[in-house]
Amino acid sequence: MSWVNAVVQGILLGGLYALVAAGLSLVFGVMRIVNLAHGVLAVLAAFGAYVLGDTLGLHPFLALLVVVPVMAAVGYGLQRGLLNRALGGGELAPLLVTFGLAIVLQNALLEAFSADSRRLDVGDLGTASIRLGDGLAIGVFPLLAAVVGVLVIAAIGQFLARTATGRAMRATSDDRDAAALMGIDGRHLYAVATAIALATVAIAGVFLGARSTFDPSAGGTTLIFAFEAVVIGGLGSLWGTLLGGVVLGVAQALGAAVDPAYGVLAGHVVFLVVLATRPRGLLPSAVTA
Repeated sequence: MSWVNAVVQGILLGGLYALVAAGLSLVFGVMRIVNLAHGVLAVLAAFGAYVLGDTLGLHPFLALLVVVPVMAAVGYGLQRGLLNRALGGGELAPLLVTFGLAIVLQNALLEAFSADSRRLDVGDLGTASIRLGDGLAIGVFPLLAAVVGVLVIAAIGQFLARTATGRAMRATSDDRDAAALMGIDGRHLYAVATAIALATVAIAGVFLGARSTFDPSAGGTTLIFAFEAVVIGGLGSLWGTLLGGVVLGVAQALGAAVDPAYGVLAGHVVFLVVLATRPRGLLPSAVTA
């Protein structure tokens, strides 16, 4: 039963990883860039929820009503004011810009909040569980995080498939010049895509902050897990990102079941195996539902 429990917990963890990686997958699928500031932006959202809770007494989930639109606005502004300029400088320029942005944000958070660890308090929800049998129980909070991850990916997929803006994003991703000839403003669409990505990052950051402690340096680890989930599933594939997150989560849970020190290592090993044997991921495709 312990192995079954490990697999179940790994699947739930994978749902959280998919939630973290959804925005990274969307940005790559639409613009073909890897946002190296993705992890620290999730940490920024967690700190935003922490400040709202500390000053106004807001529950982290209520804080999402403020953090999500603010992060979406930040994403739109970053894309229009900074990243769109970098896109014209070749493939390396956006990487360097987002890397620099990550360094600046991490140091700004360090100056504002010090290196002390924090955690978002979700009350009894953090410890509540559903017992399914002897030796098998599902935490309510991990289950909620996994469900939210699936819903966010499904919502993004439906947005891309069924709305005019989503279809325009897909067209711009396939051929920006042809889309421009049809009157589509690529710069605006890229900014909308980044706004959506940062809105999902905000949700992920709050869930991560409630699941475990965080500090200004936590962005690097968050980025690694998100990147691994995206690569395992297939770059640009939203449902592949969900599969990649589940594979990564199960690998870590099974590794931890063997020895707690092997948890993260097992995930990295699976990532390397998939990268070596299936470089395009398990479900390679364009960003679609």
